[in-house]
Amino acid sequence: MGYRAPLGDHRLLMQLLGFDALARDRFAEATPETVTQVLTEAARLSEEVLAPLNRAGDLHPARLDHGRVVTSPGFGAGFRAISEGGWIGIAADPEHGGMGLPMTLATVVNELMGSACLALQLNPLMTQGQIEALEHHASPAIKALYIPRLIAGDWTATMNLTEPQAGSDVGALRTRAEPLEDGTHAITGEKIYITWADTDFAANTCHLVLARLPDAPEGTRGISLFMVPKVIPNADGTLGAANSLRVARLEHKLGLHGSPTGVMEFQGARGCMVGAPNKGMAAMFTMMNNARLGVGMQGVSVAEAACQMAMDWAATRVQGRTSYGDATIIGHPDVRRMLAEMRAETFSARAIALSCAVAIDRARLGESPSRAAFLTPIAKAYGTETGNHVAQLGIQVHGGAGFIEDTGAAQLARDIRVTSIYEGTNGIQALDLVGRKMMDDGAEALALIAEMTGRHQVLDPWLAALTQATHHLLAQSALDRAGAATAYLRAYAQVLGAYYHLQAAAQDPSRQGLAQFTVTRLLPRAGAWMAEAAMGSADLDPFPG
Repeated sequence: MGYRAPLGDHRLLMQLLGFDALARDRFAEATPETVTQVLTEAARLSEEVLAPLNRAGDLHPARLDHGRVVTSPGFGAGFRAISEGGWIGIAADPEHGGMGLPMTLATVVNELMGSACLALQLNPLMTQGQIEALEHHASPAIKALYIPRLIAGDWTATMNLTEPQAGSDVGALRTRAEPLEDGTHAITGEKIYITWADTDFAANTCHLVLARLPDAPEGTRGISLFMVPKVIPNADGTLGAANSLRVARLEHKLGLHGSPTGVMEFQGARGCMVGAPNKGMAAMFTMMNNARLGVGMQGVSVAEAACQMAMDWAATRVQGRTSYGDATIIGHPDVRRMLAEMRAETFSARAIALSCAVAIDRARLGESPSRAAFLTPIAKAYGTETGNHVAQLGIQVHGGAGFIEDTGAAQLARDIRVTSIYEGTNGIQALDLVGRKMMDDGAEALALIAEMTGRHQVLDPWLAALTQATHHLLAQSALDRAGAATAYLRAYAQVLGAYYHLQAAAQDPSRQGLAQFTVTRLLPRAGAWMAEAAMGSADLDPFPG
C-alpha cells in the first residue's frame, strides 16, 4: 500500500487545540469549509503526485553537470504541482499573493508533503521561511520584487549561514560585504550545506546570505543579511544578468539524495541588504524559527511514513506461530509493542508541533508570543528525535528485509537522520530551552504545567515531578543547566505528549488503548530523564571518558 494522509489525527488535534477559534481577523478565511478543502487537496497531492517521486529521488540523486544542477526524475513536475496549487504561499500575506491562512494549516500540509517525499518538500519549506523573513524585515521594494515570485514558485529560496569554520558558531563567519556606489553590496565568501542550492525547474534562486560589513564588530553583533539572487532581477521583475556566484559542488550525503545540498561560492556577487546593518541575525532567526517548526514536523512526516510502512509489513508477513496459530507477525507481542510505540510517539510529536503552530497563530492575532517561543525548541528536538527513533523501529519490524533497500524502510532512516542536526542541532535546541526560554524565571514552562494539572489524575504525579525538576533547573548555574538541558527537554516532551494522548482519548474512546500504552510504558521514561537532569554537569567535568 502507498502513503495515506492521516487526516483523522489532524482533525482531532486541531479540535483539541482550539484551531477553530483562530478563524477571525487576519484568519477569517480559515472557515471549516476552506480547511476541509485544503486538507483534502493536500492529501490528494501528497498521495497521488509526490509519494511516487520519493524512491526516484533516492535512486537518482540530484547532480551537478557543468555547473548546472540536474534534479531527480519527476521533481520538476512535482514542484510545479506544489506551486500551481498555491501551497508555497499558504500562510503568506495576501498582499503579495499568499493565501493568508494560519501557520497551523500550513504545518499540517507540510507534514503530508514530507511524508510523501521529504527531499522535495524541503524546497518549498525553505521558500516559506524566506518569505516570512522578508515580510518582517525587508524593504517595501524588496518585498514587492521578490515575495510574489517566491509565492508563485517562479523563484526558489535558500538560507546561507554555515561556513567551513563557522557552523553552530555563526559569529565566526568571514563572508564579506563591500558597499557599492549604487547602494548594493559585493558579497564574497564561501557557504556550505546549502539546502536546495539551485534547481533546474525555477528561473531564479534567491539566497539570503549572512555577511560582514567592513566596519562590523566581531561576533554575531556584526552580521548583516543580504538578498543575493542567482540572476539579478530588473525593477519590473524580469531577469537580467547572471550574478557572480556558483554552486561549486554538491555534497554526497547519507540521505535526502533528491535534495541538492551545495557549496556556494560568492565572488563579489551583488546583494541588497535586508533589515538594518549588523542586525542580520535577528532577521535570519525569523526564517530559522519558521524552519525549526517545519523541521520538527519533518520528523513527524517520516515517523508517520515509517508507521504505515511497518504496519503494512506486519499485517502481511507470515513468520512463526503466535497464540493465534500460524499468522502474520503482528500477532507477536514484541512486534505489537514496537508498532504501538511507533504510533504513540508519532502522535505525541505531532500534537506538540501543532500546539506550537497554534501558539504562533495566536501570537499573530495579538496574543503573547511566549508560548510559541517556549514550544519551538521542544517541537524541533522531540519531533526529529521521534522521526529517527520511529524510523529505526520500522527497520526492526521489517527484520532482515528492513536492512534491504528495496522495502524503503532504510531510506526513511537515512533521510531523517540530518533533521536532528540542521536548523540548530537538538543539543542547541535544549540549550535554548533552558537558557533564553527560561529567562522569564520559568514562567511559561510552569504555566503550561499548571494548565495540564488536574485534567487527568494519572498524569498529576508526573506534572508535580516536572514542576520540581523545573524549579531545580532554575536554581542551577549556567553550566549545570547546560548539562541538564537535553534530559530536561526530553522529560518535558514525554509528559506533554502523554497529556495530549489523554486529551485525545477523552474525546475519542477508540484512542484509550494507545493512551494507556503511552502512560504505562512510555511516560515512565520521563522519570529517568528528570533524574538525569538533576545531575546537571556534575559527572561531565572532567570528561568521564
